[in-house]
Amino acid sequence: MAEEKTHYMTLEGKQKLEEELEFLKTEKRKEVVERIKVARSFGDLSENSEYDSAKEEQAFVEGRISTLEKMIRDAVIIKEDQTNTSVVSLGKTVRFVELPDGDEEEYTIVGSAESDPSEGKISNDSPMAQSLLGKSVGDKVTVNTPAGEMEVKILEVK
Repeated sequence: MAEEKTHYMTLEGKQKLEEELEFLKTEKRKEVVERIKVARSFGDLSENSEYDSAKEEQAFVEGRISTLEKMIRDAVIIKEDQTNTSVVSLGKTVRFVELPDGDEEEYTIVGSAESDPSEGKISNDSPMAQSLLGKSVGDKVTVNTPAGEMEVKILEVK
């Protein structure tokens, strides 16, 4: 049997997944079934692109439902540790400066299920997060990125 993967996420992230799952099960499934019914009414299924498209969408929706159910089942909620704001850990926001050019960046380290770099949320599995986890304010850290190594200095953890 396949090894179960733990999905770290915030309570908010889990709630978003639960909402998406509910939408897929209650609304999207019905839409797709209706599309399949309409496409069947067009006749010959062997050359019916609408039917093929609807069946592909049905497979995608069912796959996503299965994925979401597993993620929610295997979710581990990140507890916010308000006491230690000097060490980078899951669920914390870290502000750092790139050395030597001085560009400042800020990211919240979350589980892969809710990572969204455009919103400043990076996965704990990313090279950046892996390099920062466990480090403290003031530490200089070398980060191995696909574009090469970069050095950063941690300015703040909150």
